Amino acid sequence: MQKKEAAFRIDEMNGMDPKKLLRNKKVIEEINRHKWLESEIAGYDIGFEAAAEDWLKKHAGVWVDYHANKKSQSIPPKKKRPAK
Repeated sequence: MQKKEAAFRIDEMNGMDPKKLLRNKKVIEEINRHKWLESEIAGYDIGFEAAAEDWLKKHAGVWVDYHANKKSQSIPPKKKRPAK
């Protein structure tokens, strides 16, 4: 349990709230994918908690940056109205 809390403190220091991330359906999908890959490498099921902790430490920052950038690019800029 202490390792999990330590990982969350590290992520919060980087400006991420792991509890908020873990409520995101796409993040859960990424963690499940990570769990499958890491379990294949390990040769046994590593479990969701271990996969989540590992994913949050290794990949959450890049994932958040990518999706925040992608979201800002998908919003079209406001058109300026001509002055009357």
